[in-house]
Amino acid sequence: MGDLLLVRHGETEWSRSGQHTSFTDLPLTAHGEEQAKSLAALLSGRTFALALTSPLHRAIRTAELAGVAGISVEPDLHEWDYGGYEGVTTVDIHRTRPDWDLWTHGVPPDPQGRPGESPEQIGRRADRVLARVDPALDEGDVVLVAHSHFLRVLTARRLGLPPAEGRLFQLATGTVSRLSTEHERPVIAEWNVRA
Repeated sequence: MGDLLLVRHGETEWSRSGQHTSFTDLPLTAHGEEQAKSLAALLSGRTFALALTSPLHRAIRTAELAGVAGISVEPDLHEWDYGGYEGVTTVDIHRTRPDWDLWTHGVPPDPQGRPGESPEQIGRRADRVLARVDPALDEGDVVLVAHSHFLRVLTARRLGLPPAEGRLFQLATGTVSRLSTEHERPVIAEWNVRA
């Protein structure tokens, strides 16, 4: 059985400032591009049975700069829909909702009609991705290039945990993490690795 490699895209202006970024399709910063290029050293020498990316430019560009060949867009790899909290930092949210927590409360809809997602909704998307990935893992390694909160939820689901337990897995920009198996059970083999 192959390993599941998770790549978080490189830095954007909003990831640097801590603003929640789902559908706002920001480009990588110059530093983010350098982070993405550095990932090539961690991914080189591997062939992938399946390579998938989020449809957002920051993830696609990261995959390109990291040298991931044969990548396909998977809409379910999109970041958590932050609804009314798009572009807002947790610090700013806490000014009006001091007890708010993304992992337990989810997000409110925004005035433009973005509904936002609950942990359970994003967990269902992660489960669909894992169902697509599982057959390919029988043939070799799989790489997913996506976003922090989504990949954290996907990790929780892979390990058999509820979606909200993604809160346990901090994930920095421009990193590779590896989920593997031990005694036929999913495990974290490497986490938050930078070149």
